Amino acid sequence: MSTQADAIVIGGGIVGTTTAFFLRRRGRSVILLERGLTGQQASGVNFGGIRRQGRALPQLAMSNRALETWRHARELIGADVEFLPTGHTRVCYHAHEVEYFHRYAADARAYGLDLEVLEGAALFERFPFLNRNVLAASVSPLDGHANPRLAAPAFARAAARLGALVVENTEIVRVERDAGEFRVESANGAVYRAAQVVICAGAWASTLSAQFGEPVPLVARGPQMAVTEPVPYVFGSSMGVYTSNKEESVYFRQIPRGNIVLGGGKHGPADTQTRRAAVLPEHTVGQLAQFRRLVPALAPLQVIRVWSGVESYLPDSEPVLGRSTTTEGLFYAFGFSGSGFQIGPGVGETMAELIDTGSTPIPLDTFSIARFLDSGGTSSTRPAPSAVEVSP
Repeated sequence: MSTQADAIVIGGGIVGTTTAFFLRRRGRSVILLERGLTGQQASGVNFGGIRRQGRALPQLAMSNRALETWRHARELIGADVEFLPTGHTRVCYHAHEVEYFHRYAADARAYGLDLEVLEGAALFERFPFLNRNVLAASVSPLDGHANPRLAAPAFARAAARLGALVVENTEIVRVERDAGEFRVESANGAVYRAAQVVICAGAWASTLSAQFGEPVPLVARGPQMAVTEPVPYVFGSSMGVYTSNKEESVYFRQIPRGNIVLGGGKHGPADTQTRRAAVLPEHTVGQLAQFRRLVPALAPLQVIRVWSGVESYLPDSEPVLGRSTTTEGLFYAFGFSGSGFQIGPGVGETMAELIDTGSTPIPLDTFSIARFLDSGGTSSTRPAPSAVEVSP
């Protein structure tokens, strides 16, 4: 006995749930399969930043598309995901990073992202609370933040209301092409069939893509997150330090209740087998030191909770998006390297468009899984570029 649909989406994070949602809006029957609960891993434990700036330029078309969904989420899905268009600001401590801010702002303008770079008196007039060691700020006024605990489950519920079959607590053990369609088998023996499959399984995606001769060098890491006691609400814009020194990295946002959410610094350990990730105390201590360096007046604040989750990272920090190189009807969307939350709805809409129509005006060649495969079809570990740390 099997369940049939036009398309099967494997993975219930922000990318998988929005892909299912937009496929249903296009009238395609959809089965969404999630091994745990929707939004339980990377999509539910991240910083919650709705950040376009700092992304690789080829990502900006999907990132802009995503922002439109975030802005209209309440009308689209009938739920409040606590999106606040408060702006996003990056700051830096080093002269060469100031130059980069100006260069990136000029390049991003051609992709529809307008940034304001502030230095000197203008910087501290806008942000008087910053340490005077800060040299510049790059401000993206239309960005903001949302609640990651709410978003993916809300999109999943919206997809279900439109008619998608959402199946949680179902681990997929085998995906194979059988008689012109895909046969997807779960650990409990349930079978699902569809003409098309999209794998959005995050840190577990390579296990499935390898079944089609397309393994990728995914690495699991745990974000180091913390939240402080509440203080009066004064910080509108999300803010993060842009730096090539990972120990200097910190980012924060304040929610209307007054608590300040912190992230950044070194990653912690994460295990795909146990589906657990840890926060290391020394990382939280380092995070707080950089937070106090950035905003000295907040030095007395106390952390009241820490958390982590399982995120997936690729050597070049770019996701895998688009068609399989070996199998007709198979698509991928995973490996966002810690920056998938904001862009997720844009990826979901783009993947739904590609699956439904066979094409999309947004170029995806840069993100093809082919870049990790040599001529023999085995995984190639292309070295990572000398990228700098960017706040989510």
